[in-house]
Amino acid sequence: MARNRDPKCRQCRREGEKLFLKGEKCFTDKCAFERRSYAPGQHGQNSGRRLSGYGQQLRAKQKIRRIYGVLENQFRRIYAEAERRKGQTGENLLQLLEGRLDSVAYRMGFGASRAEARQLVRHNGVLVNGKRVNIPSYLVRPGDVIELTERARKQLRVQAALKSAQERGFPEWVEVNVEEGKGVFKAYPMRSELSPTLNEQVVVELYSR
Repeated sequence: MARNRDPKCRQCRREGEKLFLKGEKCFTDKCAFERRSYAPGQHGQNSGRRLSGYGQQLRAKQKIRRIYGVLENQFRRIYAEAERRKGQTGENLLQLLEGRLDSVAYRMGFGASRAEARQLVRHNGVLVNGKRVNIPSYLVRPGDVIELTERARKQLRVQAALKSAQERGFPEWVEVNVEEGKGVFKAYPMRSELSPTLNEQVVVELYSR
């Protein structure tokens, strides 16, 4: 299975902001971005050159891809589906990415990062409406019940992730019962509920060239 093997902290530094790819480490002073917030590479500290229009579009797309952990071909398929649906393509794109099972599991605190949540799904640790689903890209629908298997609930890292997520608070579009390791995906998030640093409209412009 293809996946991005680039060092996660390097990806954050390249995009110029924390992407929260390494779970709890991102919330501590051990985070590499806290110590070296400049771009990676030999000329990282001197990379003050202005990006072209295409460069800005590319960086916006790469940032979204890296946050949600999808490869280029996957991203293109998701974009095509977002374009096909009614409404604004950019908002549809972010909603489809947030509706992926690995993203929902992460938002519910089942994993400290999306990568950890994806691994949990792959290893048959998540049920959707009582049925085992091990496909991270599975699109969750509003009203679906997502829960951990009994075996997954006993894992220490899952318990730690749930505790940390509860302390930080859950997003409005999910409802989680931490004790039972179960949650409900209430609705696709509104654009105002997602990070303002994401520039999905620039990505739409990129694919409309």
